[in-house]
Amino acid sequence: MIELAAGVTPAGEGQDGTAWNVLGHRYFLKAECESMFCFETVDPPGTFVPPHIHPTQDEFIYVLEGVFDLQLGDAKRRARPGDLVRMPRGTPHAYYNNQAAPARALFWVSPARRLRELFDKLHDLTDVDEVVRLSRECEVDFLPPS
Repeated sequence: MIELAAGVTPAGEGQDGTAWNVLGHRYFLKAECESMFCFETVDPPGTFVPPHIHPTQDEFIYVLEGVFDLQLGDAKRRARPGDLVRMPRGTPHAYYNNQAAPARALFWVSPARRLRELFDKLHDLTDVDEVVRLSRECEVDFLPPS
């Protein structure tokens, strides 16, 4: 069982130096314990995470900089700095940085489940089919292209 560690994780850094490169995105571990997993993202222009489902986790995005175009179920939405995006477990969702500037956000899931394990496996991986396979093993299900 992972206990929440007291402390401060600075902006642009990961707790204990932990960071991942996942298909063009940079993720920084902010905090983790059994009940949640929190990470900061830097998403360059043109990057996205395609439609997927977390069947065992609720997910949230707090936008710090930039703009995300979102797919939440059947709805298309846009999130700007200061906005909180809520994605209940089982809800298909995707996010896209369609802007000319990087976006930065704070993401978290509850409970933590296997997301840390997934990011550890995906770090520097470039094979998209393998990303999809490993994600499914760790309780994140990517949806087929529509």
